[in-house]
Amino acid sequence: MELDLIFIFILFATFATAFLSSIFGMLGGLILMGILISFLSVGPAMVLHGLIQATSNGYRAWLNRTDINWKIISMLLIGSTIALIFLFFIAFEPSQILIIFALGLLPYIAWIVPKELALDITKAGTGVLAGCVVVLTNLVAGVGGPLLDVFFQRVDMTRHQVVATKAVAQTIGHISKIIFFGGLLTYSLKNWPEPIFLLLAIFLSVVGTTLGKKVLDIIDDEIFFRWTQRIVLSVGAVFIGRGIFLLSQ
Repeated sequence: MELDLIFIFILFATFATAFLSSIFGMLGGLILMGILISFLSVGPAMVLHGLIQATSNGYRAWLNRTDINWKIISMLLIGSTIALIFLFFIAFEPSQILIIFALGLLPYIAWIVPKELALDITKAGTGVLAGCVVVLTNLVAGVGGPLLDVFFQRVDMTRHQVVATKAVAQTIGHISKIIFFGGLLTYSLKNWPEPIFLLLAIFLSVVGTTLGKKVLDIIDDEIFFRWTQRIVLSVGAVFIGRGIFLLSQ
């Protein structure tokens, strides 16, 4: 595939996955990371994904800003800072196959946690733990949405509150990823994308997020929670299959 076609495909994927994320709160980032890691090396894929998803999630948070639970966010920030400082001293960079397997397994890890054992993110200590999890999974797999969802299974919140609060949480995780792979890990700007390409990606991310918000306003809570799990598990199965295929090569 020619380089220009790869960029066009990535731009289209940026729009489509931003649209999905705006509806389900996490699905788009999972798919986009799988696409980017298939065409780019780990560092550039992580930085580009972080920039796109930070924009998409940040804008989604703004669209739903009246529904954000800021008490949860304050605890997430503490946990995220702890995790980022810890990983800074490790300077760990995952391999492509590790990322693909992690993308596939994360939804299933979240799914097998019994609801009665799921942690309540509204509790202070749990919020700090969730912040650590978001950053750690973002730096290993590129996304933290599936595991973050475990912390929202027992909360008494509407779909708008879940999407809004998770959007801020994931924005924090993606910013941490940009900091880590865009500077702390390499001490250079070699992983950063071309400015024009990045601007186009950000623009399409905003458009996709805006359109997805309109769909979110139409569907009800029952449809939202039922289809989120089904679609994410299906996507996870695809990534696991791709990881097995790559290992067999």
